[in-house]
Order: sequence, then structure tokens, then C-alpha cells
Amino acid sequence: MPCRFSRLPLAALLLASALTACSSTKPEDQYVERPAEQIYQEADAAMREERFKVAAKLYDEVERQHPYSEWAGKAQIMAAYAHYQDLKYDDAILALDRYIQLHPGSPDVSYAYYMRALSYYEQITDVRRDQRMTRLALDALSEVVRRFPDSQYARDAKIKIDLTNDHLAGKEMEVGRFYLKQGQYTAAIGRFRMVIENYQTTSHVPEALHRLVECYLALGITDEAKTAAAVLGHNFPGSEWYTDSYALLVDANVRPERNEKSWISRAWSSLF
Repeated sequence: MPCRFSRLPLAALLLASALTACSSTKPEDQYVERPAEQIYQEADAAMREERFKVAAKLYDEVERQHPYSEWAGKAQIMAAYAHYQDLKYDDAILALDRYIQLHPGSPDVSYAYYMRALSYYEQITDVRRDQRMTRLALDALSEVVRRFPDSQYARDAKIKIDLTNDHLAGKEMEVGRFYLKQGQYTAAIGRFRMVIENYQTTSHVPEALHRLVECYLALGITDEAKTAAAVLGHNFPGSEWYTDSYALLVDANVRPERNEKSWISRAWSSLF
């Protein structure tokens, strides 16, 4: 038996369909096809006016309406940049990951990797909090340097890598000091050792060596305390930390002296 709606006049069917669409679809959600360049220019205008959410949506619309046009790739990376400017880092990272996957040979892919690294880097929190984002930033920055060593982005990435490593070392120092205050010397040594072995170029090394002197003296392990002080004095002779370490050794009736078998000597052998 035929459906009773099939007997409706065509004009009535079209009218009913239009009324249903009008009642369920918001004006801003309706699809209106326009030239890619026109939408892109509107997006650029929104960017200049710092209406980043609007700009991101318009750039996405370029790709949605014209996925195979020359404007699509440009719009993808600009949408990511709009999210980045709007501090929507997760959205920026997702967009950049997609761009990198779709356009691995693009001249702009180095910029995409760099912006992705920045999106992690700018989310780094203080040393008292979890450092997951710091490690992600370090990995992303290192990837920029590895993939594009001669680019302008690599030069800036190297500077940020140093700052990121300093931040990670600062986290180890923060935890190490806590253990030291609690009298948990072995746990504290583990944290300070991490700084000595993995973050030798950071600003935290002199203090880490001094804290090792404190910990080893508290445990009665004078050979390691003397070695830590010797390494500190050799590499940072004018440091206040060496002055403090030397005073501690004098109070213990010993002097800085390097023990070749110490892990500290092995870690710093290339500097002696």
C-alpha cells in the first residue's frame, strides 16, 4: 500500500520541508557556499580585529567548503594560529597535529612544528606543580631542532630548551630540598643527583653540589661530601655555595678532595 504522504503535491512537500528546516536550523548554522578567497579574507579581518574565535571558525569554513583548494592548507594553519592567539592551546595542538599529518612536505610545516612546541611551552607551570607539560614542551622543542636544525625556529627552540631544562632541574631541587628538611637524606641525594647527571648546564648545579655536601655529611659519608665540594670548587670557585660547602667541611675537620671512584667524579670527568 503506498504511503499516504506520496499523494501530497510536490509543492506542499517542498513547503513542509522548508518549514521543518526553518524551525530546526539556526540561521548561523545554515550552509552558504562562498568563494574560498572571500571567506579567507573575512577570517584575516577577524584576526586583525583580534576576534580569534570568529577567525578560527572562518578558517575552518574555508577548508570545509573548499577542501581541495589552494586556500585549504593555508586556512588550516591559520586556524591553529587563531586558537593559539586565543590561548586555546589544546585546540591549537590538535589543529597543528592534523596539519603536520596532512602536509608533511609543506614549506610551512617547520612553522607548524614550532607553533606546536610553543603551545606546550606556554603552558609550563611553576616548579611546585606537575611538570608533565614541561616534558611535552621539551620533547616538542627538541623535535623542532632535530627536524629543522638550520631554521630560525631552531635557534629560538634551543634557547627555550635551556629554559625548559632549567625548569625541570628546579623541580628536582624543590623536591630535594623538601626531603632534606625532612631528614630524608637518601631521597634528597637522589633528586640532587638527577640534577648533576641530567642538567649540568642549568643554573641549579652549584646548589645541587652544595646540598650533596650537606646530605653526605649528615650521613657520615665524608668521601662523597669531599668530592662534591671539590667538584663545586673546581667548576664554581667564586660561588657562595662553595663558600658554604667549604665551611661545612672545615667544621667536620676535612677538606675538599676528589675521589676518582665517586659517581660525582664520573659525572664531571669531562670538566676536570
